[in-house]
Amino acid sequence: FIPAGYRASLTGKCLPLDETLPDYLLKVLYSCDEPAAVRLDCVVSFETGTVSTFLLGEWSCVPGEAIIRTVQLNLPDWLVYQADGVVPDSDWVLSCILRALVRHDGLNDAEKFITAQDVAALQPKPFFSRPIKPHRLCSSWSRQMLQLTQQSLNRQCPFEQETVHLLSTIYASTGEIFGITKTLGPYRNKLLEFFRLKAVTFPWCRISIWIFVASHCRESLCGVFHHIDSHNEYVTPSLFLKNSGQLHIQISGEAEETSAFLSTFTVPLSEWCQLSLTLQGRTVSDVLLTKLRHTAMFDDTEGYFVIGGGKYVKGVEGYFGPVVYQRNKASPHSMVNSYSAVTEIVHSLYSLSLHKLSRAKNHAAVSKILPLLLQAGCLADNRALHMTSVLYSSGLGVQKQPAWLLALVAAQKDDRLALLHLGHLHHQGVDGFPADPDLAYAYYANIAKQTILDRQDPTPQQTFVEAVYLNDDETLKQQTSEDHHIFQWLKLQASRGAAEAEQAIARMLFWGQQGLSPNIQEAVKHYRRGAVQLEDPASMYDYGIILLLGQGVEQDVQKGVTFLKKAMEQGFVPAFNALAWYYEQYEQNYEQAVQLWEKADLLESPDAALNLGVIYLQGLYPRKPANQYVAYNYYLKSANRGHIRGGVLLADMWTTGIPGFVERRPSDAVLWVKWAADHNGYLGSVLRKALDSYLKGDIFSSLLFYTMAAESGYAPAQFNAAYLCEQNTGSFLDPAYATNCMWRYYNLTIQSQNFDTYACIKMGDLLYEGSDGKQKDSFSAAQMYKLAALRNNPQGWYNLGLLAEEGYKLPLSVLTELGLAELYLAEKYVCRDSDDTDSYLPCSLALFNVFLQSFDKQYIAADKVGVTCKCKNKNNRKIVM
Repeated sequence: FIPAGYRASLTGKCLPLDETLPDYLLKVLYSCDEPAAVRLDCVVSFETGTVSTFLLGEWSCVPGEAIIRTVQLNLPDWLVYQADGVVPDSDWVLSCILRALVRHDGLNDAEKFITAQDVAALQPKPFFSRPIKPHRLCSSWSRQMLQLTQQSLNRQCPFEQETVHLLSTIYASTGEIFGITKTLGPYRNKLLEFFRLKAVTFPWCRISIWIFVASHCRESLCGVFHHIDSHNEYVTPSLFLKNSGQLHIQISGEAEETSAFLSTFTVPLSEWCQLSLTLQGRTVSDVLLTKLRHTAMFDDTEGYFVIGGGKYVKGVEGYFGPVVYQRNKASPHSMVNSYSAVTEIVHSLYSLSLHKLSRAKNHAAVSKILPLLLQAGCLADNRALHMTSVLYSSGLGVQKQPAWLLALVAAQKDDRLALLHLGHLHHQGVDGFPADPDLAYAYYANIAKQTILDRQDPTPQQTFVEAVYLNDDETLKQQTSEDHHIFQWLKLQASRGAAEAEQAIARMLFWGQQGLSPNIQEAVKHYRRGAVQLEDPASMYDYGIILLLGQGVEQDVQKGVTFLKKAMEQGFVPAFNALAWYYEQYEQNYEQAVQLWEKADLLESPDAALNLGVIYLQGLYPRKPANQYVAYNYYLKSANRGHIRGGVLLADMWTTGIPGFVERRPSDAVLWVKWAADHNGYLGSVLRKALDSYLKGDIFSSLLFYTMAAESGYAPAQFNAAYLCEQNTGSFLDPAYATNCMWRYYNLTIQSQNFDTYACIKMGDLLYEGSDGKQKDSFSAAQMYKLAALRNNPQGWYNLGLLAEEGYKLPLSVLTELGLAELYLAEKYVCRDSDDTDSYLPCSLALFNVFLQSFDKQYIAADKVGVTCKCKNKNNRKIVM
């Protein structure tokens, strides 16, 4: 309805479609009977659902005949041109209209005061079809460079995880609480994020899970895939396996409504099975459609997902295959008819493998075809398994040992070294396996928890983990036995009343250190002697703990407490913590316990910080509520002080995060559980066997045991395996294998946090020599030598000097990191400040040689200049010196 006497209309083309002009002239026809105002707006709606209105012009209307006013259409640059660093970026435009309206002069914009209006549609060009604005201004050099960057000129839509591969390989689940934790973030694209938020109350997505159940669930429910929110509650979707074999599916809604139902089928044992769960609004589909009584709620950025077992439920015993989550609207699909489709896939994989093998021209192609055979074998094709075993046994184009398959089987049975091996593969991403910190964490967390339990229950099968490098002669000399002169000398000192010697003997026997086999009963005798006869506070503490826990002796709590109190009276810090633990566990006296723990914490006790964290987490601190964040800070403190359990609990918090306080840090979490896992006593036993074999001259057995530990990701073992291959004493290894062994394990060594610089030197030598068919790579060799030099290894400086001597120009990046303008300038202090006295002379001579060569080159250049000057003088040419 438009009142009589008021009129507003837009005439002419609004905006050319072929060419957008910033100064386009728009004609507006308007009239009014009373004084009013005319307003011209541009109304833009975006694909995100938002609408923005921009004022293009406003003027007064005088009563009278209709008037045509020409207005220059000054649209925003971001609507007309591409973003180029000057023109800002914008959201994707869905529609755009021009609106002219007449309203009473002096009134606001409320609709009831609008007396006339008209609209015209604009069709702005799609973003990538828009021109670049020819700027009429003097831009700074930096802005011009910004406009020329590929980011500005070649725009691409950012990658969005609409289909998320939560697991892309096979995970061996032991049926414990060590599952794979995953989180998702919001979309970067505003339109996708708008639709995602809109779908929270009407989810439309699908989750596909491959699972191989090895045995029935031992609990009422076992975790398959579940979602935990920030309040530690199960939310949509959560899938569990019942001991009956049926799936228990749980969907949450608004107002704490929850629906749960059982599948009509049972998951088979010892067969790969694909589970597919589809959410379509109020409908949930596994095999049969289920209608919910309430609206489903699903925010996939809330909390975290767990594949397998988690903090609140144990997992399925078996294997998990690829897990795929399709975040957007699920595509239509049909149910698999029994297992016919899977069988056809298996036969196709095997046939394709045979076809590719028949066309292969050399053994190198086998390694590329092997994944097809492995996949067919995993899907129960015995022919593929047999062919794979033949390839592995013969070593035709592949390594002989099927390490991954065997490790999966062993890890599923909770084998410690297999768990370490798989954790290492997925942590470093070696041998073509995907690097996945969440998957690596699942393996490492399992062995880390076992390490804590193993250390509380020492057995003869465990040995203390010691990082012994075979090129460290001093440490090798300290290795002993009960008949060795070092051990006999310690016994003599202990008999003369040396408390430190008594402590050393007891520790070596209790944990099996420095070459001794564990002998707890004999160790207890030395702890008792140090505590009773020598009244040594450290021995009194150790003996008190042994009595308190009953390790190697009959448990006597009160006697143990007596020795702990005596140790505390002498100021022995660990005794404070032990007594606090006694007051908490045996007397439930939390006041006394936290008082002692607070004192010990001030004295840098790692145990005290750990226990205070546990007390805060459980809400047992007197007169203080439970506080997860305070507990986190104590765990962090305990871990940094070297406490294994503190590191594990810290990693547990980092893998999920604390909403509002601590962000999720999976890459850091996996480092802590790996560090804890590397202290496992069963790994220590393998290392001890390797070292004992080496000291006895059995080099092959030593290499075998070190290789076992090296494949578990333990850096010192990787170094020692490479070192034995390098030495190749008696040529017991094929030269080609020895070279490959050096390449593999020295390279793995330098990827660890605290590597031996000798590995850098050897990797540099291998790169420089270009052995085993590889091309010589002086640049990479210089990088290796640089790493060694930065860690104060004179051999690194020496080899850099040799490279320079041979005419190789060291890259500027290398010299910059070394802090040198010229390499020979380091000679004055680098060789002198090194701890390696044996390398001082050759290091200095090499660098001095570079200095002489540089001086010689400068002298020759100066001589040439002098000759040139004489020639120019003879030709009577003017020379400016």
